[in-house]
Amino acid sequence: MTVYFIGAGPGDPELLTKKAERVIGECPVCLYAGSLVPPEVVSCAPTGARVMDTAVMTLDDTHAEILAAHQRGEDVARVHSGDPSLYGAIAEQIRRLRADGIDYQIIPGVPAYAAAAAALGQELTIPEIAQSIVLTRVSMKSTSMPENETLDNFARTGATLAIHLGVRNMREIVRQLVPHYGEDCPVVVAYRVGWPDQMFIRGTLADIQKKVRASKITRTALTLVGPALGEIQDFRDSALYDPETPHVLRPVNGKFG
Repeated sequence: MTVYFIGAGPGDPELLTKKAERVIGECPVCLYAGSLVPPEVVSCAPTGARVMDTAVMTLDDTHAEILAAHQRGEDVARVHSGDPSLYGAIAEQIRRLRADGIDYQIIPGVPAYAAAAAALGQELTIPEIAQSIVLTRVSMKSTSMPENETLDNFARTGATLAIHLGVRNMREIVRQLVPHYGEDCPVVVAYRVGWPDQMFIRGTLADIQKKVRASKITRTALTLVGPALGEIQDFRDSALYDPETPHVLRPVNGKFG
């Protein structure tokens, strides 16, 4: 048997990949993170499948279900939100699978930052404005951050920041970022992206804390920060389609790049 770690995307069932939908539809056992993955995402599980919400389960509980499926020779769809490679908590699960000699595969999904950018209708990397995205989080009650992975360090780059698990610590986020980005830097807080009740709060580092407090959002939100989030019109076109820039597939004056 095989355990399939499946990225369910941010919440919209239509953002499942074709492979993810097919595998869920073939597995006799489906374990999904119900606090972040809506039931509609796993509704394609086969009739009679053992479908369990793991939100109330421990690592030992989920592994016990996998071991039982292994003994029955049944494949398992282990469905996580977004993409499993980012805060998917799959490393510790994989460690146990390897110890027990159980095969596994990973099927990627749409990460929250990409879905948020799509819903906002904008690109996060603007030529000569921002060409990097930092995916990070704040500690809060979750696992502590490595010593050098601080918002202050990341902010020094001027990159677009995608901050997970930080909406309840907005005051500290603002405190660390203002010295590097300035109070007028655009901020977007994306709440439950891909769900029917998704919401986007736009502001700046000067007022986003007040706006978030008024919204009463306390979880399931992604904070995007950086100049690329502004309504920028005065930027140069990418060299990718520049007729004067040689390209490996597009000659300029008879020459290829």
